[in-house]
Amino acid sequence: MQRFPILIVGGTGAFGARIAELLARDAAIEVILGGRTRGALDAQARVLSGASGRSTGIAVLDATQVCGDDIAKTGAALVINASGPFQTSDYRLAQAAIAAPCHYIDLADAPEFVTRFPSLDSAARAADVLAVSGASSVPGLSSAVVSQHRAAFSRLERLDIAISPGNAFDPGVATVASVLGGVGQPLRMLDGGAWRTVYGWQGLERVDFGAAGTRWAGYVDVPDLVLFPAHDAGLPTGGPGLGTVRFQAGLEVAAFHLGLWAASWIVRSGLVRSLAPLAPALLRIKRSFAGLGSDRGGMVVSMSGTGVDGERKTLRWLLVARSGHGPYVPALASVALARRLASGLETRRGAHACFGLVGLDAMLAEARHLDIACTLEEKPLLRGAEGAGKT
Repeated sequence: MQRFPILIVGGTGAFGARIAELLARDAAIEVILGGRTRGALDAQARVLSGASGRSTGIAVLDATQVCGDDIAKTGAALVINASGPFQTSDYRLAQAAIAAPCHYIDLADAPEFVTRFPSLDSAARAADVLAVSGASSVPGLSSAVVSQHRAAFSRLERLDIAISPGNAFDPGVATVASVLGGVGQPLRMLDGGAWRTVYGWQGLERVDFGAAGTRWAGYVDVPDLVLFPAHDAGLPTGGPGLGTVRFQAGLEVAAFHLGLWAASWIVRSGLVRSLAPLAPALLRIKRSFAGLGSDRGGMVVSMSGTGVDGERKTLRWLLVARSGHGPYVPALASVALARRLASGLETRRGAHACFGLVGLDAMLAEARHLDIACTLEEKPLLRGAEGAGKT
């Protein structure tokens, strides 16, 4: 049987390694791990090969320097980019994949990177490939949740999305730098029908994550803040539609979260330009307190508006990941889409943001063997402290 070769760039990282693990379970897929350090690639390849009983390839490459010929030499039919951080990345790897030519998927959650990605559409269509950006928790999973439950509303007026990982999750320096880079930075958010400026990790509130607990959360800039209003503007709602779209993230350990909240005021004041350079030091501090908190993470998508019966309606979708399985959640969209490409079921081409591209059921099917559970309730988010409208 000829296997479908998938190159995972950043395949030894926090999310890339989990993507590789999920895809390696499929005998019809050949996993190729890509990255800059041969030693780390060899070690990860041995782990995957031992678990799957099949060989795992490696490709030593630098995502910031790669070209189409480099990708073509790997023999990949699909490139999954889990290298990040996307806030400071360009489209070099995506362009190299298209030039190879092969399909491309990334896990970007940087607003500008994802929303401008369709600029590669003409090149992707000319190469007869599919290129997708944002196949992660946001906007990939969040948009799938809303797409699945949108039919319950005659008019959707408000979206509140929140994510909080368990403290047991050990991110890499790139992931931490991405988070810190947004602390105290201005971002635009649709609130009450008007666009206003808020600041990263401010808007301090308590959010109920079900079995993962109630945690502090604050504003974070994600593609959803742009993509949902733009999509809603094109719908025939028959009246005022989506007026509020909010995204918040929270750290499980209150002292860590409140520390970032306090630091956000220093950045906002202009005394410090960015906290991103502190990523290595702060990651060491976090690791020294690894025993705090738990291995539980959560994600909430709350949808409010007018139901099909004309009455006010709020649906609250909740995902709780236990047993340290939260870091698999950002991998689900890319794995589900990769499997569709490998099977030949996916025939779309061009360059797209991962907004409603992958069905929720297909994503959750990838989590069936994981300790991840989802519920849907007619219940609003539990909020308090600074509350809505705070900066």
